Amino acid sequence: MITVFGSANMDLVAYVERAPELGETVSGREFRTICGGKGANQAIASALAGGDVRFVGAVGSDGFGADLREALDRSGVDTRALRTVDGPSGIAHIVVEDGGANSIIVVPGANGEVSEEDARTVSADAPQGRSAAGRTTDALLLQLELPMPAVVAAARAFSGLVVLTPAPVVPLPRELLDAVGLLLPNEHEAAAITGLPAPEEALEALLALVPEAVVTLGADGAIYGSRDGSRLRVPGRPVEAVDTTAAGDTFAGAFTVARTEGRTAQEALEFATAAAALSVQRPGASTSMPTREEIDAEVR
Repeated sequence: MITVFGSANMDLVAYVERAPELGETVSGREFRTICGGKGANQAIASALAGGDVRFVGAVGSDGFGADLREALDRSGVDTRALRTVDGPSGIAHIVVEDGGANSIIVVPGANGEVSEEDARTVSADAPQGRSAAGRTTDALLLQLELPMPAVVAAARAFSGLVVLTPAPVVPLPRELLDAVGLLLPNEHEAAAITGLPAPEEALEALLALVPEAVVTLGADGAIYGSRDGSRLRVPGRPVEAVDTTAAGDTFAGAFTVARTEGRTAQEALEFATAAAALSVQRPGASTSMPTREEIDAEVR
């Protein structure tokens, strides 16, 4: 089972030829509201990729909250641990350029109400264990759009593989890193965390913090390392990007599904890279994520 402890936001997405400069007004060509938030994105990506997924977090008592819950349910995510709190849900204002690049402003809303008490439910009704081969069979997916004390508490409460996407980039407490099994930043986040702009050098520095790390490189694929000396690189897949929103969350969800199924790191990288490549060819966050059948067909 994969437990996602994270944010749920309603994405308010404007599509433009180019993003406005400060003080500038530009005309958009389309507007959409789409279920998002890094936590919800990773939960939906994991479920569509074939995972057994539950979500722990909070939405508001507004219409967006009901829509977010419905989108998660529709994707096959167990939302029994998703609380509804009085007030607005989290939202993200996203501007997507025609080339696929985006800029995002997040307003936490209900996500800011997620507490350490919520974090203690990450292991409830979710048995952890290891396969006969010693591979972790359960995982917790974390991001940093929730209050840090709650994230730390969740990581420490979980006994399976803890996967952290360190976004948005903030200082990472030692007590959090001590509980993380795999760190999964993109190249910009890896550089911000380590102070090293070269992804390969940043990867080595990350392995001083956690046992395993993956650095995603956008169109150039991803690199992987572990403290046992393994170093892997998977190239990107040549596609025409329409919208890169949530490509990293798609990668994280698919990679975690593959690992919980006992696949090797190489196989997991190929599976996740294929999923991310499919997602950037479609608009939106959760609406762009591929199914298991689509990913399998792409990998073959």
